[in-house]
Amino acid sequence: MTSGASIPLLERSWPGLDVSGLRILVTGFGVSGYAIADQTMQRGAHVLVVDGTDTPELRERAQILEVLGVQFRLGQEHTLELPQGAKIDLVVTSPGWRPEQPLLAAAQAAGIPVWSEIELARRMQAADGPAWLGITGTNGKTTTVTMLESILQHAGLRAVACGNVGLPVIEAALDPEGFDVLALELSSFQLHWTEHLDCEAAVVLNISPDHLDWHGGADAYAAAKGRIFEGVRTACVYNTADSATLHLVEEADVLDGARAVGLTLGPPAVSELGVIDGVLVDRAFLAERRHSAIELATLADLAHLGPQGAGPHLVLDALAAAALARAHGVEPLAVRDGLRAFRMGSHRAQHLVTIDGISFVDDTKATNPAAAAASLRSAERVVWLAGGDTKGADLDALIAGARDRLVGVVLLGADDAPFTAALSRHAPEIPVRRIDPGDTGDVAGRSRMMDDAVQAARALASAGDVVLLAPAAASIDQFRDYAERGDLFAAAVTRLPGERA
Repeated sequence: MTSGASIPLLERSWPGLDVSGLRILVTGFGVSGYAIADQTMQRGAHVLVVDGTDTPELRERAQILEVLGVQFRLGQEHTLELPQGAKIDLVVTSPGWRPEQPLLAAAQAAGIPVWSEIELARRMQAADGPAWLGITGTNGKTTTVTMLESILQHAGLRAVACGNVGLPVIEAALDPEGFDVLALELSSFQLHWTEHLDCEAAVVLNISPDHLDWHGGADAYAAAKGRIFEGVRTACVYNTADSATLHLVEEADVLDGARAVGLTLGPPAVSELGVIDGVLVDRAFLAERRHSAIELATLADLAHLGPQGAGPHLVLDALAAAALARAHGVEPLAVRDGLRAFRMGSHRAQHLVTIDGISFVDDTKATNPAAAAASLRSAERVVWLAGGDTKGADLDALIAGARDRLVGVVLLGADDAPFTAALSRHAPEIPVRRIDPGDTGDVAGRSRMMDDAVQAARALASAGDVVLLAPAAASIDQFRDYAERGDLFAAAVTRLPGERA
């Protein structure tokens, strides 16, 4: 197995990288893998796709590209080494593949470049292509990127949310009609294999322990997040309450003229966005910022985002979206209109219904303690549905911080011990109902279990309370994925009796 030394890949000009004739190995045939194979094949590349899964559904999807000349090798045996008999110039990997995966390790040892879809898209995009505004962080990425999309569109720009949400970046970057701006949500997995982002502006919302097994430790995880700042031209946006985000800005290699711009939930200093008397204001992107601020929106403009208004985490997300839009030159009125029009996506702090004065909120996407803590801070009195696979996360700080808001707790999950122990240490007075996991091998069993959980939560709640699904844990111990957990919660809520508002 040898690399394609006859084609000096890294010496080819970019932006506008010409992939014609390149021999590209795509690892993983999910959404991004399909897009990579499709876009490069259309432009004359010789594409081979490998994936460890071999199912009828996957083979059916593969047939669409096979007739156009893309080759496939499906099955676990094809992921253990570089393809025999094939010459490869470039490996483009899907974000789910870990760095130590044998095929990727073999490619690196052979001197073959390994890129993310994001790296490839950035190199292939034309020099006059859309501006990139990047968003990463442990929590809040999807809310922020879709807020940003709404703001940009209300400014009259052709903009789209893409990356870890919406379109694959390579499709958006190479769209034949041409976008003005890409609002990119980027995970640490995608950023790990990305060297050249060159965003106009970017933000790291927060950093808390997550995916440490994939990255090999907290420092490597944070470093991957920090890659989003590399090559920034206008503004590196950070959270003033999270010193780790400022440290990433300080370590970043940016272009001359790029500024650090802070986000705060209090009155902003110079070069910050913040909140004064219920008004979101900008002291960063105006000439007279040393002596004044400009109004962007009000907390009332965000009141529709929760049964008790927007919680602090949503306000911070709105400030982040506003900062990136302002870095691109968007006027304040478009910021306000975009935030007013924005609606939460499914499973992200989604207010489902109010029954007999009790609000039911689906935040099943809160799969780690930091996300759950932010969600719990959005209400004064909460009956909390929690539990699942904690992956060894520490729950003590979460529960100690939420104790005064908790009315009751309903525990899901195959193993409730981590939650039970932390609750007994920090909130022993809070009533806890443990839901018998029973048989969750099929949807009917999982649905019955969620019905029991919702009914138990309803019994603990009173008018004015919020029943909140914010599990602080992964769903894989009992559910197909976090979305199924949220869907079953919503379905169980619809079956509750009572007067709906």
